[in-house]
Amino acid sequence: MEKSFFITGTDTGAGKTWSTLALMHYFKQQGLSVVGMKPVAAGCEWIDGQLKNEDALLLQKHSSVELRYEDVNPYAFEAPVSPHLAGIENPVQLDVILQAFDYLKSKAEVIVVEGAGGWLAPINRKADIADLAKQLNVPVIMVVAIRLGCINHARLTYQAIQESNVECAGWLAVCVDPAMKKQTENIETIMEALPVPMLGVLPYIEEMDLNKLASNLIDRKLI
Repeated sequence: MEKSFFITGTDTGAGKTWSTLALMHYFKQQGLSVVGMKPVAAGCEWIDGQLKNEDALLLQKHSSVELRYEDVNPYAFEAPVSPHLAGIENPVQLDVILQAFDYLKSKAEVIVVEGAGGWLAPINRKADIADLAKQLNVPVIMVVAIRLGCINHARLTYQAIQESNVECAGWLAVCVDPAMKKQTENIETIMEALPVPMLGVLPYIEEMDLNKLASNLIDRKLI
């Protein structure tokens, strides 16, 4: 069995990494081997002589099999800016990412790929996250940061995914603002507005707890 998902968000900081890790944990609880991938990361630090990203390191750590860092994150840029700007000297090549993805498919039953920024965030001078997802040809899970403006962001992002002609398997609500008013009502409004299933509501927590996050996912038989 082999299944993959592409995780995109309504914006930078929407909660994609914790959502990716929660899904990875969920699949491992199903008895499946799973690996995480972050094809492009900006804002990396030099660790042991190699540029590494904090989020990608978490995906590497929580994968079912031992992987080299570059297998998880083929493009790591130091500057904390959009990848198309951070990678001027080493532009992102989709073929390189596809080769890394194919390699990971041979290592596990489930691959969860975390995008960078939002759906239309550019990764080089010609391609954006949407182009990468189309090339990978896997279902997309949309992460919605539940904060002021989330209804509009969710609807616009879902519309853009539809226009890209890729499958949207569903969406996740991530509660990033503990002080938000009418949080439940906003989530319910998005549920009514989108024709794809809501896969879970990840609560606001100060420190990552994968058991707690995964327990808030709804079993939609993704596999």
